[in-house]
Amino acid sequence: MNSLLIITTIPATIHAFLLPFAERFRELGWRVDAMACGISENAECLQAFERVWDVEWSRNPLDMRNFLVAPRVIREVVQTEQYNIIHVHTPVAAFVARYALKDLKKQRKFQVIYTAHGFHFHPLGKPLKNAVFLNLEQLAGPWTDYLVTINREDESAAKRYKILPPERVRYMPGIGVDLDRYSPSAVSEADVKQVRQEMSLNGETQLFLSAIEFIPRKHPQDVLKAFAKLARPDVDLAFAGDGPMLAEIQQLASDLGVKNQVHFLGNRRDVPTLMRASVATLLASEQEGLPRSIMESLSLEIPAIGTDIRGTRDLLEGGCGLLVKLGDIEGLAQAMAWVLDRPVAAREMAQRGRKSILAYELQNILKQHEALYAEINNQQSTINN
Repeated sequence: MNSLLIITTIPATIHAFLLPFAERFRELGWRVDAMACGISENAECLQAFERVWDVEWSRNPLDMRNFLVAPRVIREVVQTEQYNIIHVHTPVAAFVARYALKDLKKQRKFQVIYTAHGFHFHPLGKPLKNAVFLNLEQLAGPWTDYLVTINREDESAAKRYKILPPERVRYMPGIGVDLDRYSPSAVSEADVKQVRQEMSLNGETQLFLSAIEFIPRKHPQDVLKAFAKLARPDVDLAFAGDGPMLAEIQQLASDLGVKNQVHFLGNRRDVPTLMRASVATLLASEQEGLPRSIMESLSLEIPAIGTDIRGTRDLLEGGCGLLVKLGDIEGLAQAMAWVLDRPVAAREMAQRGRKSILAYELQNILKQHEALYAEINNQQSTINN
């Protein structure tokens, strides 16, 4: 029986992005297991995988548990379970797992795939940070059989810096978006009306949405400052998400005098409805791999405004959305005004976005993984014979 182990730092990553992969390969007869910190307490993961494995590590790369405890657990599980393929995601889990398995790999009984959800070195990054993360990627390259990149800039960087030989670097357009769930027809007018009522929006009020985690690299302060600069009393802004910067941004809304027009909704399960209730979505990040919120917005035919960075650029260039320079508050406000003042052109742009997102559709990504896994299994058969 073919067997696959998916490894991430936390189960939320699996729950948000990787459950369809478990479902598909189990349907194909594979044994599919998963490993993450605290995964045994996640009901959806317990149901999706044949077995789950807890490992103590954190998203903080400096946490010593990542190297004192986790490698031993990883080695024991892999030696016992005899997986064909080990697929690692997220920076900490990917590096620590490959480090833990680098000596076992010499037995050539399994192959390791690393999906980079956006390298931590990038053109807009600080030089020292870029150098550290590039060196770590180059260090871990020999412990990796295949590297999957989800945007073209990372694909080029992986080859340029020789992280892996070019033939073992594979571009795949993301980790898939479900076009059935994120479809204009999947959201009812009644649901849209309900969320607007929740925010006490009258029939004339238009809404912008930013679905983000409140962390520094997402630049929520830029979204809020641009909204304040827009200065339109008949327009509101909603944030869907949580994070350590939430209180700071709430105070900023008060300081900017827009507190009564800004809604902090917390983590939501009805993001498609919130997007369909909006005139556009906003993402002001300085670093992304391939932003899921932009993909979802395009799928729902809602205009998207994003910073001109890796990943976001892949999705919005070619007239599929509006790109603004990172940190350009005035430019972000002007993009918001463009959407409000040119509804016909904005609608046409959103329709182009929906057509462009077909390449990122979940079933297409699943097929690409099937092809890569089959290629690996054929190689293993050749080696074993």
